[in-house]
Amino acid sequence: MPQMAPLWWEILFMVFIMLFILMSIVIYYNTMMLPKNQKYSNNKIYNQMNWKW
Repeated sequence: MPQMAPLWWEILFMVFIMLFILMSIVIYYNTMMLPKNQKYSNNKIYNQMNWKW
């Protein structure tokens, strides 16, 4: 049914936006748990992210 296409794309777009926001929040709080006295270079952040799941 072609008339259902705009609703489908809107739902898909909203799902991807929600997933992006959720992953941004998870990464933000995960990098906040690192010790404060380190320099935040990209390699240290990627190596020390301890995912909880």
